[in-house]
Amino acid sequence: MKIKEIRDLSVDELQQKNRELVEELFKLRLRHASGQLESPATLGHVRRDIARIKTVLVEKEVK
Repeated sequence: MKIKEIRDLSVDELQQKNRELVEELFKLRLRHASGQLESPATLGHVRRDIARIKTVLVEKEVK
């Protein structure tokens, strides 16, 4: 996700998206551990998206 797309979401939508991405990251880690993950780079992409969402959530709390 792009940061602009993330900033356009509401706090509730951000929290929901964060939960979805954390669940997806868990599933990807399981697939990676069992050797079924085709592209390990997807782990990094999901982790970065989670970090972006958490950053925007903190920014919105401060305001």
